[in-house]
Amino acid sequence: MNTDLTGRVVLITGASTGIGAATARAYGREGARVAITYRDHRDSAEKVAADVEAAGGQAYVVRLDLEDLTTVDHAVASVVERWGGIDVLVANAVRWGGDGPPDPSLRFEDVSLQEWDAMISANLIGTAASVRAVLPSMRARGWGRIVLISSSVAEEGLPGPGPYGTAKSGLYGLARSLAWNGGRDGILVNVVAPGFTLTDSRPDIPAFVTDALAAATPTHRLSHSDDVANLIVFLGSGANGNLTGEVIRDGSAAARAPHIGG
Repeated sequence: MNTDLTGRVVLITGASTGIGAATARAYGREGARVAITYRDHRDSAEKVAADVEAAGGQAYVVRLDLEDLTTVDHAVASVVERWGGIDVLVANAVRWGGDGPPDPSLRFEDVSLQEWDAMISANLIGTAASVRAVLPSMRARGWGRIVLISSSVAEEGLPGPGPYGTAKSGLYGLARSLAWNGGRDGILVNVVAPGFTLTDSRPDIPAFVTDALAAATPTHRLSHSDDVANLIVFLGSGANGNLTGEVIRDGSAAARAPHIGG
């Protein structure tokens, strides 16, 4: 299978850990030039960049914060200045708010409208801003691939407040609109909706929890970050010739773990 990624420029938001980091490494193995964004942990991003280069790709680290749209425009402009354009966007960055998934004991009405605004603005508007910033480069090249990273939470929900799942479900409509808007310019747009995924940022989950979750999936195993990364690379490559406007769920998406998050 020819991915046609050698020398392609790939921008991955939120690539310092987890699925984003695994995706950066996977693109590196395909010989791509990979821009790795981070919000707070540049040291982690630099380690991923070293892995990308060791795998045969080129790497560039740049800060991007979904809550500060000026950093989105700056990151994209910086990558374009460095490498001449952008071929692939993987919109993986996310804002949970607080220290992680919301407290399942919270009632819907106890979540402030300010938190709703912050969550929707970052996870939906911030992602749309990232897409908006890369589209001129893709249109100029007559080729582009955009992969939006959603979550099984968009369909399964979470106990407690709903701003995160609401924002992630909005990516479905965004992808459908973009599929029509970009298709004639050679730009394909799809959504990946992982379920509970084993990543380097979840090292201490008890085995009885992961075993129970795995038992609830068709394959009786949870996806690792590399499984999701390989799917993203396919969708965001030349091997994907005409698949657009779709939502792809991985095998872990069947495992319902609303108290932990997707």
